[in-house]
Amino acid sequence: MHISRFPTIVDDVTVRLIAAVVLVVGVVALVTQQWWLYAVLAVDFVLRTGWGPSASPVARFVGRFVRPRVGAAPRYTAGPPKRFAAAIGAVLTVAATVLWLAGATLPVVLIGVVMVVFPALEAVFGLCVGCQVFSLLMRLGVIPESVCVECADISRRAKARNEGIPA
Repeated sequence: MHISRFPTIVDDVTVRLIAAVVLVVGVVALVTQQWWLYAVLAVDFVLRTGWGPSASPVARFVGRFVRPRVGAAPRYTAGPPKRFAAAIGAVLTVAATVLWLAGATLPVVLIGVVMVVFPALEAVFGLCVGCQVFSLLMRLGVIPESVCVECADISRRAKARNEGIPA
């Protein structure tokens, strides 16, 4: 298996399908109180954030089995904000796992609610909360523009991708 870095552009349809899987796992964890599922999500988020979707079992599952069955054309969007959103998921699910192991149930439930609401917004409405925070941090100058050139000109990257030119 070749593991690449996080792509500079991603298919938003695929991202929303990945969010739907995270949503299902989050709902199951919350409803059944199977807090160990946050550890599973934490591993996936850490892999996806650090090494890209090709390292993520959830992203690989969606890419291989779910996305090919969805007829929607790809809609390309900048990758860095999605990576930032995955990093937020990693922080939250790692925290939930540590808190669960420490026996602190209430904070785990609160994080669990966030881990249902955020992926639901992404999967259902295409609203990426992490991407909105990323955008705000760019406007404030906390994240330099050089981190996400694609955020300013996604059309250039999408054209290159459609022509098979490495981005």
